[in-house]
Amino acid sequence: MKKVLTLLGLATLLLLVVPAAQAQKFKVLEGDTKALGSIPGLKIEYVYTPMSVGKFDHEADYLAKKVKEYNEKEPGKGDRWKKSWIADRKQRFEPSFEALFNKHAKSTQIAPKGAYKLIMHTTFTEPGYNVVVHRKNASINAVFTILDPAGNVVARIQMSGAPGRSFGGNDYDTGERIEESYAMAGKALAKKYFGK
Repeated sequence: MKKVLTLLGLATLLLLVVPAAQAQKFKVLEGDTKALGSIPGLKIEYVYTPMSVGKFDHEADYLAKKVKEYNEKEPGKGDRWKKSWIADRKQRFEPSFEALFNKHAKSTQIAPKGAYKLIMHTTFTEPGYNVVVHRKNASINAVFTILDPAGNVVARIQMSGAPGRSFGGNDYDTGERIEESYAMAGKALAKKYFGK
């Protein structure tokens, strides 16, 4: 009995430690990030092309494969899936990014009338999967470009590996997993560069 309890304790500890070790990484590609925390407001623009998805270099190739597979199983299912894939950007990913960015930034907020502009270019999406007995978490890579009111680059920051999974593992929907990646990206960017 003691061995079982010890193993359960170790498994619980592992579940808590491993996700923390999979946090996203940042690299400043251009400019200076020191003054970012003093920017009061940011307009935001999302860019999704070019973007690779999973093992595909081009999103269009990934979409074509998935649409074909789903339509072969059930006519029209692939077409509906593709519409959801695109619609999730405005309905799920972008609002989640903005909500957690605004929650964790100290004084900067994403707002339509911000003087500065943040461009989030998603360069890679790993949709992941969850088939009950086996799973792969979603993740995204992105480049964030911050422009001053005159359009000059203040900073360009690369982020890799923003993880996406829901607590408890009930994330069978691709959009839900990717949404969490965007939420984590917003939170991490705000805390690292706009939380000072």
